[in-house]
Formats: sequence, C-alpha cells, structure tokens
Amino acid sequence: MSPSRTPAIADSAPFEAHLTDYDRAHTATYLRLLDAAKEGAPWEEASQIVLGIDPLREPARAKRAYESHIARARWLTKHGYKEFLERDP
Repeated sequence: MSPSRTPAIADSAPFEAHLTDYDRAHTATYLRLLDAAKEGAPWEEASQIVLGIDPLREPARAKRAYESHIARARWLTKHGYKEFLERDP
C-alpha cells in the first residue's frame, strides 16, 4: 500500500484574510467538502470520509474541524480564489 498523498488535516482551518500554504495544500479537501455539502451529505459523513476524523469517537473535534474547513472552503469560493489566479504559474 502506498503512503497517502493527502496532507494532514488540522483541527481548524486557517482564519487569515489571505490564502495560506495550508489552503494551497488542502484545495482538494475544500473541493471535496463543497461537493459533499452540495450533495446534501451529513457533516458526520464528510468529516469521516474527507477529513478522516471519526465523529463517533471524537464528536467535538470532528464537528469543529468540519465547520472550520467548510467555512474556509466557502471563503475561498468568494475571496481566496483571486489569489490563486494572481499567482505566477
């Protein structure tokens, strides 16, 4: 089995008003959370599958991580994406 290429998930996503290295590393995570929300997936399922945090074993941590990451994903769709576009390739 090959090692995971997904970077570790922090308990909270960044709150900065600019794009961070964490955001860049977790773009796929944010997109997966947005897709799950669009599909109506329960937060518990998204926490388990996307964030890798078991909501049954760690309910408070799972909820906090989910809420901060989905909020950050939504922020990126409205504001942070501009920094992606402004960066040199």
